[in-house]
Amino acid sequence: MALFRLRLDKGNDMVRIALLTFLVLISVACSKSNPDSKISEIVVGEFSSLTGPQSSFGKSAHNGIKLAIEEINESGGVNGIPIKLVSIDTKGLAENSAQAVETLAKKNKALALIGEVASHRSLVAAQVAQQMSIPMITPTATAVSITNVGDYIFRACYIDPFQAKVMAKFALENLKVKKAAVLRDVKSEYSKGLAENFIEAFERGGGKVVAEDQFSSGDIGFTDQINHIRASKPDAIYIPGYYSEAGKIARQLRKMGVQATLLGSDGWDSEKLFKIGTVSVNGSYFTNHFSVQNTEEKSAEFVRKFREKYKSTPDGLAAMGYDTALLLAAALKKSSALDHKSIKEALAATDNFLGVTGKIQLDENRNAIKPIVIVKVDGPVNRFVTSMNPSDVPSAPLKEMTSASETPSLQ
Repeated sequence: MALFRLRLDKGNDMVRIALLTFLVLISVACSKSNPDSKISEIVVGEFSSLTGPQSSFGKSAHNGIKLAIEEINESGGVNGIPIKLVSIDTKGLAENSAQAVETLAKKNKALALIGEVASHRSLVAAQVAQQMSIPMITPTATAVSITNVGDYIFRACYIDPFQAKVMAKFALENLKVKKAAVLRDVKSEYSKGLAENFIEAFERGGGKVVAEDQFSSGDIGFTDQINHIRASKPDAIYIPGYYSEAGKIARQLRKMGVQATLLGSDGWDSEKLFKIGTVSVNGSYFTNHFSVQNTEEKSAEFVRKFREKYKSTPDGLAAMGYDTALLLAAALKKSSALDHKSIKEALAATDNFLGVTGKIQLDENRNAIKPIVIVKVDGPVNRFVTSMNPSDVPSAPLKEMTSASETPSLQ
């Protein structure tokens, strides 16, 4: 601003008042364009499994987050302030997730956190974030217990009871399944919670669960479980869990002559599913956050930009990472101040946010109310079959394995 001097005597009161008014208006305008002028950048911390088990999840979400933040900064940042993304690799370990929250909050002075992609690691991290009163939003962790930790914990995705009930409804009404078997991961709260909710919804809808069995993540042989399930002659087998085991189980099922339709959860969403399961997973169905075959303009534009930047096709994790970063930025713009409490309040007020995965509204428990899609595996392509909204699925008691005596899973 140019400096100038006016010689004002006692007869120039009107000029003095006009000048002061002008300077006040300039000051107000500057403060509105950058209400937190002392902040040169907004640090957002991200922690995810970029290596280790299920690393494809972490990498996909990370790429989606980066793409969104680049677009935000190119459009002027948050009220003129750029976002700086600081990422930490959890290596798929829960203890690393807890440490990442502390590091990002204390060392990097993050104003908000995005992470983790898996439920157990998110739950452990949430406990630390809540204690430190720093807003944390998970893109894809679906276990109910995560947001129950406290009012600083949010999620941009649906919860497990919803996706399990959607799959039960789809199996009954679309696939006309009458008898189902369930094979769950005993080491994963995510898998056990999904299994319980599927069984409840499937049987309440008139179906019969003819066999239940379990495995442990990391297992490579499933002969005993398959023999048990094969004897019950199910029409479909629900395998809630991750692609790493689902692909192996599918291969052994087909090798042992079991041709029942395979049903899965969002943990199947990885290009590695078909690499592991090959043709054995063809014709399977699973619930997911996103389909690249979505023709909505916003979604199609995201797919185009992602392919252009990363030379690959985005999966549901990438789309959720992208939406989460945009949702957080929208809350930052509406926040009354750039501090943890104000950002938390702005996030809690999220309503009708239009993302590439659909319209997102946060309920009183800070869980996303949003659509879900079901896809069919066709080689390396997951083809869109249908979508459902929460209003399409009958309400029922939520079930989740939350016994304090259980040893937490590292999934």
